[in-house]
Amino acid sequence: MLHLTEITKSFDNHRAVDGLDLHIPKGEIFGFLGPNGAGKSTTVNLIVGLLDADSGDIRIGESGHPSSAKVREQIGIAPQSLALYAALSAKENLEFVGKCYRLTGKHLTDRVAWALEFVGLSDRQEDRVETYSGGMKRRLNLAAALLHEPALLLLDEPTVGVDPHSRNAILDRVMDLKKSGCTIIYTSHYMEEVERICDRVGIMDHGKMLAIGTVEQLIQDHGGQHAVVATTKAGEERFTMSDPQDALRALARVNDLQDFHTERPSLENVFLNLTGRSLRDS
Repeated sequence: MLHLTEITKSFDNHRAVDGLDLHIPKGEIFGFLGPNGAGKSTTVNLIVGLLDADSGDIRIGESGHPSSAKVREQIGIAPQSLALYAALSAKENLEFVGKCYRLTGKHLTDRVAWALEFVGLSDRQEDRVETYSGGMKRRLNLAAALLHEPALLLLDEPTVGVDPHSRNAILDRVMDLKKSGCTIIYTSHYMEEVERICDRVGIMDHGKMLAIGTVEQLIQDHGGQHAVVATTKAGEERFTMSDPQDALRALARVNDLQDFHTERPSLENVFLNLTGRSLRDS
């Protein structure tokens, strides 16, 4: 569904995207991770046709380059900055967006009704968006991205700042979209979300894709060692291990063992091991 081949993009003397190759098959949820300034936003802007690459090639499905308006019609995007009109109702917002995609008549009416039902806002469709909670706005933002039935959907931090119920609802809807055949690029700083829903994950930094794979593959290759934490009267003792037998031998040497548990590496460990642990502001 998406093919990026040797993509480069620079701003003045800064190489924001550096020889990026990325191929995402139809129906996959691809988690796109990276620290601030990694090149994710530039890559997304290239995919949707807001920027032109300095070199390389981008293809959306079998249709061609996103510089074509017809190709862009296959793309839906729910940006992190809410693309909603607060003074309009949810229904009015979706009707406006649908008309931007040249939806009319019964087709527009049906798509608006479907989108509102899909995100659980049918009963609040006549209310102004300014009265909505953060979670409701995020769900409406998703609905607006789906009106024209895109084949490729880009979700940029779709659950930021929402309550647990809305977060769970959004993740469930994303999984439903996958079942329908939609291809999804999912950017988030919530590692547990990415672990839960993504088929593969790519970690980007300094304009380069550092690693791509399933969560299990990434943890195995870049997560580091497992750990065993033993609790004694004196406190905790921690052992890292590459072999479970090493942990058993270490525990056998612990005096006054009261309890123990294991800690496996996570996607967060992978992210920090690949991108470093220093703070990033831009």
